[in-house]
Amino acid sequence: MAVAMSILAASAAAQDEKNELTGILGRTIISDQGVHGPNTPPLNPFVRSGKGLSFEINYARTLLVAPVFSVSAEVPAMFNLDEDLGSGANVVPPDYKQIFVTPSLRLNLFPATAVSPWVSFGGGFGHFSEAKTLNYGGTNPGGSSTTGVLQGGIGLDVRAWHRFSIRGEVRDFWSGTPNLPLADTGKTRQHNYFVGGGVVWHF
Repeated sequence: MAVAMSILAASAAAQDEKNELTGILGRTIISDQGVHGPNTPPLNPFVRSGKGLSFEINYARTLLVAPVFSVSAEVPAMFNLDEDLGSGANVVPPDYKQIFVTPSLRLNLFPATAVSPWVSFGGGFGHFSEAKTLNYGGTNPGGSSTTGVLQGGIGLDVRAWHRFSIRGEVRDFWSGTPNLPLADTGKTRQHNYFVGGGVVWHF
């Protein structure tokens, strides 16, 4: 009986904290892609991506709270402002920027406890902005582009102190590809895995 009352009391407290503001710092991981066609480098015939230092800002509002689960609407906005590129020939720019904004629904389990795992799914848009030159000099014939994005994520929230939690997460922003006309990879979509951790403010 005491346990049930404790859970109900914690659930009531959680309902008073309907809003969240989150800051996450991490890395974006993109797999290497093979280059095809007449511009294929004889050595290192790939577009190789770095692991860009990235950050996410996320606002969420709780829509439904129960003792066992909660449902929230969230808007994760992820910024990777220096995604390095490399290849065996002068076919890619040295870097590009990417921004993803994907309104989503998030399902938390045991939201009133100290530890709450969650899953998230949604969709929105992304924007790529490339450097104007190629890696080894010359003008980059590609340019900025906008793409539709699907987002899927998993994470864990751990209540740390009063209205603050620690969050670890992995999100996959499944997007179109940057505009690389000299490096034909044959791909029209790519996975952008964001892995990070940060702080959640409940209010």
